[in-house]
Amino acid sequence: MGEFVIKMPDVGEGVAEAELVEWHVKPGDPVREDMVLAAVMTDKATVEIPSPVDGVVLWLGAEIGDIVAVKAPLLRIEIAGEGGTAAEEPLPAATEALAKAEPVLNKPVEAKPIAEAKAVEPEKPAGRRAIREPVERPLASPAVRLRAQEAGVDLRQVSATGPAGRITHDDLDQFVARGAQPVAVPAGLARKTATEEIKVTGLRRRIAEKMRLASSRIPHITYVEEVDVTDLEDLRATMNAGRKPDQPKLTILPFLMRALVKTLGEQPGVNATFDDDAGIVTRYSAVHIGIATQTPSGLMVPVVRHAEARSIWDSAAELTRLSDAARNGTAAREELSGSTITITSLGALGGIVTTPIINHPEVAIVGVNKILMRPVWDGTQFIPRKIMNLSSSFDHRIVDGWDAAVFIQRIKALIETPALIFIEG
Repeated sequence: MGEFVIKMPDVGEGVAEAELVEWHVKPGDPVREDMVLAAVMTDKATVEIPSPVDGVVLWLGAEIGDIVAVKAPLLRIEIAGEGGTAAEEPLPAATEALAKAEPVLNKPVEAKPIAEAKAVEPEKPAGRRAIREPVERPLASPAVRLRAQEAGVDLRQVSATGPAGRITHDDLDQFVARGAQPVAVPAGLARKTATEEIKVTGLRRRIAEKMRLASSRIPHITYVEEVDVTDLEDLRATMNAGRKPDQPKLTILPFLMRALVKTLGEQPGVNATFDDDAGIVTRYSAVHIGIATQTPSGLMVPVVRHAEARSIWDSAAELTRLSDAARNGTAAREELSGSTITITSLGALGGIVTTPIINHPEVAIVGVNKILMRPVWDGTQFIPRKIMNLSSSFDHRIVDGWDAAVFIQRIKALIETPALIFIEG
């Protein structure tokens, strides 16, 4: 019998290491040629590693979540005949996988239970008076009662030395110093002390790294503005009522996308990325809008490319297609990168203000909040209007507060008079 060593393959594009996100085998498992053994994840793709031989797994060289260098031993397989080592050339499966940015389906992360905290038997205070009867209310000042409550001390257990059997601060201090006994709680309301550790791997790790990068390197300025969307909502309802069978239902996002396109034409400095290592801001004539999308695997940002060349219906259709692809894990790699500005929306969940984190290396992100019906004074009376907040963040190194305000005010004007969105020029 021989031994065959499979090393971390070259996953291409200068990637020197990858994160192990899945094992499909364990020691002792029989394997066949082309059987998928593991999956690794780079910053752009998930790659499956197939077996080049038949045999039995002897050894696994990493745990889920480990970062493994290219060419490092990953797996040892017992085989019939002489042993060997897998070729270090890019594996066919890996090359194909790079064509797709298959999001790692975050399988439930193994939770490592931690042993329940052992109940500590408190030392019984010497000379402590027997506990009072439940109906007996110990005498103590409000200050002593508050301190006892905060310390979890049942005052009925505290010996009193004060006048008329009153419990003093010194009595409480001495009781605590001897070891306070936790207050008994009714059945069903018992305290829980268990904890669990969950290793952050796969897409969640990528999200965490991306957020840390953006938060640590970009000084954010967040600007919140109230927008009256009553007329826009009326227009949206009318357009949805008359849409053709092959047209998607319009949400507020396609309108916002069109308003963004129009505004970015006037303020190209916001449709940009900033390479702070090189000190270069790149402005784009094309408008590639990232749409922050919650998927079963976590937050992803599919990109509606060339929004400047799309109609309202085309924008809606592409938005729907990409969001579905992201949630289904079928979005192509190029559909998940290359945005020049991002929209994030938590409006469906409620919340009136958010503080969006910029999608690095972009310089701006526009956040959509919940639409609420509110009374608005029109000069003579209160009238019901549909109001929504836009919570938007800007890279303050590149976008001044004044420019950020001008940008959002222009979007507000377009949304509050939606006909302007469709007027050319």
